[in-house]
Amino acid sequence: MIIRYIAWIVLSVYCTIPAFWLVIHPFVQRWRQHGRDAYKILLPVWAIFIVIAALATFQHLHRTFYHSRVALIAGAAVILLGVFIYTLAFPGFGRTKVSGLAELEPDRHHQFLVTSGIRQRVRHPIYLGHLLEIIGWSIATGSVSLFVLAAFAIVTGALMIRLEDNELESRFGQSYREYRSAVPAIIPRLY
Repeated sequence: MIIRYIAWIVLSVYCTIPAFWLVIHPFVQRWRQHGRDAYKILLPVWAIFIVIAALATFQHLHRTFYHSRVALIAGAAVILLGVFIYTLAFPGFGRTKVSGLAELEPDRHHQFLVTSGIRQRVRHPIYLGHLLEIIGWSIATGSVSLFVLAAFAIVTGALMIRLEDNELESRFGQSYREYRSAVPAIIPRLY
């Protein structure tokens, strides 16, 4: 099934994003010394992560927990919800924040805490959208390999969020501590 191959490629990339950021956040001071040149090292490292994830899961790609059109439809709905949340997350955030340049070059980019829009309900809406897409692809295909990749993304994503929260607290101080205590990290506040 072609959708399983597409999902495998997408998840091999998506599921390694938290691991990529785990290479950055604990060592952000070191990477800042290099500015955007840090990406000359970091992007090839991420490419290696993607290849490892793809190779590690390809052999079992066709092993599935189930085959279901209902799961395909449900998975597609979760993917679309993830895309919708992404669209809500980007206004006021910008490329420099999403790409990490604001972290790597704090002196070159205006530093401000974004707490408006969807961020009034969830601190990390981009990660929420990302997680929903990963889960959606896994549900849609039922592939054991994709569920393994999703589990990897959830574990590394939880670590990444914790490290990012600490880094944001060091950058924004009391403002971030207050925001962090008022707004949940990944499961949106509905009221």
